[in-house]
Amino acid sequence: MANHHAITSVGESLVTYLQNAFPADMRAAFPDCQFLVVSSNEMNTKFEDWGTAVTLYLHRVAVDPYLRNVSVDTDPVRSHVPVSLDLHYLLTIWAPNALAEHTILGWVVRELYTHQALSQSDLIPGADWTPDDVIQVIPGEISNEDMMRIWDAVEPPYHLSLSYIARVVRISPKTVDPSLPVVARRLYVDEIVETP
Repeated sequence: MANHHAITSVGESLVTYLQNAFPADMRAAFPDCQFLVVSSNEMNTKFEDWGTAVTLYLHRVAVDPYLRNVSVDTDPVRSHVPVSLDLHYLLTIWAPNALAEHTILGWVVRELYTHQALSQSDLIPGADWTPDDVIQVIPGEISNEDMMRIWDAVEPPYHLSLSYIARVVRISPKTVDPSLPVVARRLYVDEIVETP
């Protein structure tokens, strides 16, 4: 289970992985290609500055449907049930021509197909990941209508995109001091007898 930095860490880990895996022949063909996590505001204001880029835009966060009904113990000292999230990303290719766009997209799809999980060694530190934390990265199902709604909500015109889901991101509940609360005070005083 990770801390509240988990969502940031997953996005940064994905783009860092892709940046590091980008092979030498692709770097030679597309030397200015960059990998970025972007916000809605950046999609609206900075898209013209990216040139050739692969962006990851977190457009939806959902509680994992299979783990949402796990009961939470009402005792705060013993309650360790994490919040389990699925992060829905729009992966977009920004390129000046079709050759670059299609080539980079093909490489990204193949790379994420062969590397479908981020383990603790792939995840950016800072979120207190444990060895049990493994984030699956799978293609997401998104309708054409939903895709167009996303693009209608941002400034740039449509660019070649696909959806990926990072699941299951487990965020631990708030840290609670495990010491037991004081429920009663009992004070005993014994008389000390001095011997000569």
